[in-house]
Amino acid sequence: MDNHKKRSTFSGKLGYVLSAAGASVGLGNIWRFPYLAAKYGGGIFLLIYILLALTFGYTMIIAESAIGRMTRKSPVGAFKSFGKSKWISFGGWINAIIPVLIVPYYSVIGGWVIKYLLEYVKGNSSSLAQDGYFSEFISNGFSTEICFIIFCLITLIIIYAGVRNGIERVSKFMMPILIVLSLIITIYSVTRPGAMEGVKYFLVPNLKNFSWMSVVAAMGQMFYSLSIAMGILITFGSYMKKDISIEDSTRNVEVFDTAIAIMAGLMIIPAVFAFSGGNPDTLQAGPALMFITIPKVFENMGLGTAIGILFFLLVLFAALTSSIALTESAVSTFEDEIGWSRKKSTVLVGVIMIVLGSLSSLGYGPLAFVKIIGMQFLDFFDFLTNSVMMPIAALMISLLVARVVGVKKIEEEIIHGENAFRRKKIFAVMIKYLCPIFVLIILISSVANAFGWISM
Repeated sequence: MDNHKKRSTFSGKLGYVLSAAGASVGLGNIWRFPYLAAKYGGGIFLLIYILLALTFGYTMIIAESAIGRMTRKSPVGAFKSFGKSKWISFGGWINAIIPVLIVPYYSVIGGWVIKYLLEYVKGNSSSLAQDGYFSEFISNGFSTEICFIIFCLITLIIIYAGVRNGIERVSKFMMPILIVLSLIITIYSVTRPGAMEGVKYFLVPNLKNFSWMSVVAAMGQMFYSLSIAMGILITFGSYMKKDISIEDSTRNVEVFDTAIAIMAGLMIIPAVFAFSGGNPDTLQAGPALMFITIPKVFENMGLGTAIGILFFLLVLFAALTSSIALTESAVSTFEDEIGWSRKKSTVLVGVIMIVLGSLSSLGYGPLAFVKIIGMQFLDFFDFLTNSVMMPIAALMISLLVARVVGVKKIEEEIIHGENAFRRKKIFAVMIKYLCPIFVLIILISSVANAFGWISM
């Protein structure tokens, strides 16, 4: 692709919405959202998340998409378009670097999903349900590395094909299948004996379960779920045609993303309730919920192997759509800033993915003795990006729009595709005042938790 001649674009609104939704719907929804909801109060967590998605999430998606389309550039170039001051340049680079750091360890988890899917296909569901299976697998450096590399190669092949032939085409294929699989597994899960208590816990807000950490966890989850402050939405916005409605597209992405997150909760939490009798210790399983608890749940269900295949196929598709978006954002930066071809940029990002990802892949096995501030490589990269860099990147976007670009210019960009900026007042209040406050709260709370000053 020659950026100086013509920038790639999505074919239309459907292509953008499905690609942006694919970016948003990933491991953050299917793996992270259910265990956070289970841990931080069920229905009250869900209510807080929805309220934040409709305000904070909406504002950030609008801001990033508009900046991308306005400048027709990836994050570094987009920020540079509005000035040469150091903080503006820093804002562009931090948004560009985040996906480069996330996609390697994200691909490691994607490799774990491939391993579990293959084992279910081979009929080894009882082995997956055994105590110690997961820890034994991730401590085996060779097995985790092979699965990780397979996941990376799938992602890179799709990216190499380009915006329309790769990202858009795959998203149009995967997202409908993802919805169908979600519905099948959700219906199966909520109809298990004893599952309705789990449905009630997840959907009905109970003020007794409210804590400040429910708010902090919900705010942190939004970055993952909506792909905020990762450079993705700026990059995808730069591929959006001028006649596409940004507000309508944002609403569609929000609805799509939140619906999948809710279905993920309904797939997992009621099944865990039915399996454990509502044992709170089982709900507190955290990140291990998908790889340790869920195989035990499936093993105790009728049709456990078939449901296991469908579930991990769903998770694989979700993981791929997000890894594609993360990788595309990184590739786009190299294309724009260095002037490299898509082929050369994809190869470079691929090398970075393999090198950094291998640290995370081997971090529970051969490299388990190496720790950074008490964390294994994967946990450290997750903490660095999600708890530190993404809140800072979101703050930079808020400051750029509020102090440099201005709400008026955002409005002008939005009305290219519609008659009016319908939620302008909410956007203005959020971007100027509340978004900066939110991200500072996330940053302070997350760092304090990581160093043991507070407990989450």
